[in-house]
Amino acid sequence: MPLRTPRAILFDLDGTLADTAPDLAAAANFLRQERGLDDAPYAQLRPVASAGARGLIGAALGIHPDHEEYEALRVRFLDRYEANMSQHSRLFDGIPELLEQLEARQIAWGIVTNKAARFTDVLAPQIGLGHAACIVSGDTTPHSKPHPAPLLEAARRLQLAPEDCWYVGDDLRDIQAGRAASMPTIAAAWGYCGHSEPTGWDADALLHTPLQILTLLS
Repeated sequence: MPLRTPRAILFDLDGTLADTAPDLAAAANFLRQERGLDDAPYAQLRPVASAGARGLIGAALGIHPDHEEYEALRVRFLDRYEANMSQHSRLFDGIPELLEQLEARQIAWGIVTNKAARFTDVLAPQIGLGHAACIVSGDTTPHSKPHPAPLLEAARRLQLAPEDCWYVGDDLRDIQAGRAASMPTIAAAWGYCGHSEPTGWDADALLHTPLQILTLLS
């Protein structure tokens, strides 16, 4: 069934609007370098980039949140990333044109990410996303995705009903959050997608390039 035309489209950040994996992977490999280890292959780190410190430290070092070293590594990783987070991060091909077309059609667009505001508020303007209608970060509400609270907060800021917003993301938790918030969902197969297949996420649409969103709108 065709999706109802939205009044706003909300996007995840890492792996959906922007290819931030190179800088995230570099921060993870910095931890390996401090231990005298060779860099982990980029192909090993890229799929988990949307999972932030937890995913990247796990992929790079095999250390997870229940490990006694994890918290110190997490702080080290985040500090390193913060100092270098816009070195190689760029918008995905088609995103600038997509956002321009949304604005021309008077469809608002915003960002809902699990990335903390200390990173989001600095990175967004550096990579061309500073004019978003709203930015909801991972610590804006008491809960992060897959909880619906961040998406509902974005709708509140836009003064729209959740059903009038689409949510686009490259991770299963994005689709889970969108469904829980009663928003139509789009799986961004051009992103990182973790280690699961987006065809199994039960999104309302599965797209392979950002500009295919314009086809949905028409």
